[in-house]
Order: sequence, then C-alpha cells, then structure tokens
Amino acid sequence: MSWMAQLYETYEQAMNIESMGSNYPMPVSHTIQNAHVVISIDIEGNFKRAEVLNKTQIVLPATEKSAGRSSGEAPHALADKIQYVAGDYEEYGGLKSAYFDGYQRQLLKWIESGHSNSSIEAVYRYISKKSVVKDLVREKILWAENNILLTSWEHKTASAPEIFKALPKEKGKLDQGSALVCWAIESDDIKYAKTWKDPTIQQQWITYESKNTSNQAICYISGHEEPVALNHPAKLRHSGDKAKLISANDLSGFTFKGRFTDSKTSIESHGLQAASIGFLTTQKAHNALRWLINRKESTLKNGDQIIVAWAISGKDLPSAFGEPIPDLDIWDFSPVANKQDDETEYVSDLTTDLGAHYARKLKSYMQGYHRNLETKDTVSIMAIDSATPGRMAVTYYRKTMPKDYLDDISAWHIDFAWPQRVVKEVISAKGKSSRPVSWPVQAPSPYSIMQAIYGDVLKSNESLKKQFYNRLLPCLVDKACIPQDMLRISFQQACKSTNKDYWEWERNLGVACALYKGFYARHLDKLHRKEISMSLDTSITSRDYLYGRLLAVSENIESYALYKSEIKRPTSANRLMQRFADRPYTTWLTIYKQLDPYIQQLSARYPNFLNSKQQILGQIMDAFQYDDFKSNKALEGEFLLGFHCQRLAFQAKKETNLNEQGE
Repeated sequence: MSWMAQLYETYEQAMNIESMGSNYPMPVSHTIQNAHVVISIDIEGNFKRAEVLNKTQIVLPATEKSAGRSSGEAPHALADKIQYVAGDYEEYGGLKSAYFDGYQRQLLKWIESGHSNSSIEAVYRYISKKSVVKDLVREKILWAENNILLTSWEHKTASAPEIFKALPKEKGKLDQGSALVCWAIESDDIKYAKTWKDPTIQQQWITYESKNTSNQAICYISGHEEPVALNHPAKLRHSGDKAKLISANDLSGFTFKGRFTDSKTSIESHGLQAASIGFLTTQKAHNALRWLINRKESTLKNGDQIIVAWAISGKDLPSAFGEPIPDLDIWDFSPVANKQDDETEYVSDLTTDLGAHYARKLKSYMQGYHRNLETKDTVSIMAIDSATPGRMAVTYYRKTMPKDYLDDISAWHIDFAWPQRVVKEVISAKGKSSRPVSWPVQAPSPYSIMQAIYGDVLKSNESLKKQFYNRLLPCLVDKACIPQDMLRISFQQACKSTNKDYWEWERNLGVACALYKGFYARHLDKLHRKEISMSLDTSITSRDYLYGRLLAVSENIESYALYKSEIKRPTSANRLMQRFADRPYTTWLTIYKQLDPYIQQLSARYPNFLNSKQQILGQIMDAFQYDDFKSNKALEGEFLLGFHCQRLAFQAKKETNLNEQGE
C-alpha cells in the first residue's frame, strides 16, 4: 500500500505549509457533509431562530463508525440529521428509525470527558428538551400536517418551501428527517458562533476521540503499534460518496475461508488480519486524498473516475492530464514576407522550425517547476474508480521522481505538439466582442482527443470515457505509445468532413495529425521512429504527403472563389475527402475537373491569386513519381499531414499579406 503511505506523508507535509492559508486538509476524526438547517440557540440552550441552508458543505466531528456509515445507527458527534438530534422525531411520524438516544448519550460522554466547552454544553441542553421538530415546524422550516412530516409538496397554488428544494428526492418523495442540522451559539462570550467553524471544538473532539480508542495492533503502513481502524472513511469524491477504498465486512460469506481467521471479537481488538491499519494513518491518508481531489489543478474528474497527481510536499505541479499549457499558446508561424514584385502576393517562409521554437518555450516553462521541486519531493499519480456504490478501487498508481515526472510531461507536450484549432473571445478597445480562430502549436487535450475519436457515441456510453482515460494515462505519464486503434479511428474521423460542423472537422484534423506525429515519435520499433515537422516541408516527396498537399490547394482555390462569389457551401475537396483517401487518383481527376468553372472565374478577376496556386500545383505534380501518382492505393496518415500543413501555410500567408495587391 505505498499509495496510502504517500498520502499519509502528504497529509503531514501539507499541515506544515504556512502559505496555504485556510486551504488545509480536513482534520482527522471529521467528515464533510451537506448541511440543510442551522439552528441558533443561546448559551443556556434556548431556541432563538433557524434557517434553511442551500448547498452548504460543512466539516463536522465524527466517530470512526459514523464517518463511514451507510446504514444502521452511528451518530455524529455534534451536527447530524433530524432523526438523530430530534427527540420528538417519532412523534411527527418519522419515516426512518429514531436514533436520538444514542446521539444524546454520545454527546453527554463527550461533555463528561472534560474535552468540551460551553457551546457543546448549550447544544446538549437544547436537544434534551426534545423539541427540535416542534420548533422547526413552528418556524416554518420543516412542514407537517396533522403532526406528520410531509414527504412531498402538493399545494399547487404556493411554491415549495426551501427545505423541499434543499433535500434530495427519491421517486418524487423526500424525508425531512434526513435534513442535517448544525448549530450556532449566540453569545457575546463565544468567538465562533458557528460551531462547525470553531477550531477549539475540532481539536477538543480529536483529543477525546483519540483517547477513546483502546485496541492496539501493528499498523501495516507505519510499522508501529497504535490504535487500529475498524472502519475506513468514505465521502472521498463528494459529500454523498459512499464508496470506500478499504472495506471488509464479510464474516458470514467466508470469502477468504481457510486464509484468515477473523472474527468480530478479533477485529475489534486487533484489527483485520488482511490489512491492519492505524486509525490516525487511515484518517490522514484519506483526508489527504479528499483534499487532493478538491484541488482542481491536480485532479481530473470523469464521473466516478478520479485521477490525481501530486508531490508529496504539496507543491504545485504541471498538469498530468495533457491539458494545453496556457503560457505556450502561440500563433507562431513566424512568416518572413518577401515582396517579389507588384503583381504577386507576399511569400511566407514556411520552413521555420516550429517544433524547436515550441520546445524552447516549453523548456523555459518547466524550468520553474524544476527549481521549485526538490529531489525528495516524490510525485505520485493515482486513478480511482467505483464499480458499485459501496466499493472503490485504485485502477492506476505510479510513483516517480520529480525530474522523471517533468520529463514525461514535457515529452507528451513535445511529441504530440501540432497546430490545434482554438477559438478565444477577444474584447476590442471599443468593448466589442469577437471570437477569432487561431492555430496555436500545442498538444491536444485528452478531451479533444476523446471527442475527435468517439464523437456523439460518448453521450450514451459513460464506460467508454473511463476506458479511454485508463488507456491514455500511460501515454501521458509513462511515455507509452498511443494505441493504434485510436490512431486509426482518428484518421477516419478526420477524413469525414460531411455530416459534421466545420469547426468539428477542423478540430478532428488537428487532433489526428498530432496523434500521427506522436505515434511515430514513440513507435515501438525504433527503426520506424521519426520526427515530423509541424511546418510545411516542400522537400517531402512521399505519395501520401503530396496527395494531401494537392487536396489542400484544390480546396483553397474553390473556397476562395466561393468566398468572392458570396456563396456558402462545402468545397468538392471537403465533400470528397473520405473518398479521396480511399481512391486518390480517380477522385483527384473528379475534383480537378470540378475546379474548371472556378479557375475560369478567378483567371478573369483574380489572376495573381490563381497564378500562385497553379504554380504550387505544378510544383507538387512535378514532385510525384509517375507510378505513385497513377496508383489508386488508399492513403495513410501522412496524407493528413501534407493536407494540414499546406492549409496552414495558406493561412500564414493570409495573415502576412495584410494588403493584397490588386486583390
């Protein structure tokens, strides 16, 4: 269980970071829950007022059993549900079992231990009056008819009360007894009126709970003899999460018959034979994991699937989840304009090494993390998921050194870097908003890859999303090669421009090129590994690359003619792209024939534009081997590289040539 040892050490380190302000992991012997009602009382335990809380999470004192409760009686220490804190719950027809007596006895033991204060005593005085539900009904916080708590709101003429909006419903019904009550003490002598925010109460409960545990055994994590945990915390991903990473309650099914001799008595005195873990160890480890999950910069959430990456010291890390790095957003085709004469458009130098420039910026970005992280700051990546509501598993775990981690993250961003379609909102000096499209060089995000590969299928297949991240994670943090089926499907999707929005097709095109580049950068056969340039390389004479360039030129000619004629429709190159990839030679003859009317139109009105494109066509045709050009063999991934690079080359020229001569 090295992951638990890492989490335990992370908790210890995080609690010593002074710069964190209030953003510390949750204290031990506490749990997090959604509170629905706050009751204000005075120091003598007299009711003052109450109000409904909406989507308010609080950290409340809890016993080892109550922190992981899923059924049965297990009262929290102070704040709890109506069925626990209200002595008159049964009088109002409570749907669930009333556990007031157990809650009251536990609270009294806490007070008698000497580790309490006047706020806790005030709560005890109030709940002992057994009038919680009565007071809340009178104040119109809870609602009852004929002294029976309502389970639904049937009054169509009036809007539903706040408590009905705050509580979860099952099949249209709710139980007001499930409302969690927290306490506020109104007194000039009380520094923290809200008991769940009082650090003194938190520490007093921790002290009391630690002394209340007597069973001692060897902790498998720390190696020391200490009080062992009989139950392990839940609520890791959110306040309603009942799944546990460690649980074992099978004493009747004999799942491990012949291997362990656990009994209820032996477990209570010595812990589980399979995994005897200290109470403080498991509390701190789980609290650290809960804290890490809530840190957005180190967490990827995909439904029940959670992936976290962290340094044991709690220091910041670059994302392990392949998200583009904002500081590297570049529109860096770095064109060099050379005006040859008055008749021709500007010619851009598209041989600029975009990869080298991108790598330099990435290295500069990573240097900050290299300086901040020390060698001893072990980095962990961990994925958890649950197949059932009550059981959770670690589906991936890797521990590495900071330098290796940063090198692996850098490798992803370099190997899979390719111009990606990005739309950003820009506000002009006059306050007008626009959404220009750019193509910054960056690795595509996992979400973009997933959408480009699976598209609408994801809407009805949650398990497919989980499988995708499980398969992609080694590529992100282990320098593994991208799965071949992902590469193949991305190529097919990029060739299908019909039945897709134009932006979606352009995104798929950028993603497919990035995956192809990364696949060959990490090819399992070292003889097939190669570096692929992100800029247009006119020296490449492979059949697939040249056919991709041909298609891009034909698309550019037709789209320009349609634009000048103010006609909006897909070009022949777009419509026939998939067919072109399957049968390039015969499809090219069709596409070129359909260019005739546009060539005639442009030759009369825009000869400079047409001449430059025909010159490029001629250069590409001359680079073909005759047999390669006449072959109808299906094209492979390099076809997309040539197509995309040529398109971006035209885009770079457009950006450079701000003043088209005679056009």
